[in-house]
Amino acid sequence: MPLHLLFPSSLSKLYSVAPSVDSFFVPNELVRNVMAPNGHSDLEKQRLLLHDHEEKHFTSSEVVRDIILGVSDGLTVPFALAAGLSGADVPSSIILIAGIAEVVAGSISMGLGGYLAAKSETDHYYRELKREQEEIISVPDIEAAEIAEILAQYGVEPHEYEPVVNALRRNPQAWLDFMMKFELGLEKPNPMRALQSAATIAFSYIVGGMVPLIPYMAIPIADKAVLASVGITLIALLIFGFVKGHFTGDRPFRSALQTALIGAVASAAAYSIAKLFRT
Repeated sequence: MPLHLLFPSSLSKLYSVAPSVDSFFVPNELVRNVMAPNGHSDLEKQRLLLHDHEEKHFTSSEVVRDIILGVSDGLTVPFALAAGLSGADVPSSIILIAGIAEVVAGSISMGLGGYLAAKSETDHYYRELKREQEEIISVPDIEAAEIAEILAQYGVEPHEYEPVVNALRRNPQAWLDFMMKFELGLEKPNPMRALQSAATIAFSYIVGGMVPLIPYMAIPIADKAVLASVGITLIALLIFGFVKGHFTGDRPFRSALQTALIGAVASAAAYSIAKLFRT
């Protein structure tokens, strides 16, 4: 006998509460934001991961480069000059005056060089920016094909990069930024970069250049002052080389020895040449 004849009322209640096929339909938005086991959606989970994760990257490479350039030249050039003049039996007072004059002139020269170099990089960036902007307007299809080519180099398939290409074409500024960064490899420069570079290099040169001159301020006899200058400067070069290696990713002890060796060779050459011509 059919069940509906035996339990008509029970079956009717069962059918009345049973879910229909339509009730099992899940919207796409809900599928995309499916809840993770900890109660957060995938999007929220990603945000939490990014919030909790702190990447320790060194991003001040340009400033460090300027400091390295200024200090290394500042330690080496006045050191070699003072050693050379000491080899020529010049009094400490004369060596000090000549050394200070060299530090002043060298800091101006190095700072000006840093300013011109940074200014040239900025001018080059904006020239290429204008050219790329004109190409996006005049030949957009070619520029779009270049986007596809760039993405393909990273292993992105055509059906994957086509939406990206279309999205960039709808946003001209993002399109321009993408082409500058990934096609030309150019980052937008800091407007104050030229002045900052000049000031950093000049100041670093002065700091480094005064180190080998300190003994000549206190010791009037050049032969004794040069020995103290050699000791102080070599220690400074070792410390500077170690710190430089730490920030640049090189082995610190190796960098320290290389930096000190370069300074020692420069000063020894200057001292020997002075002694040679003195005789």
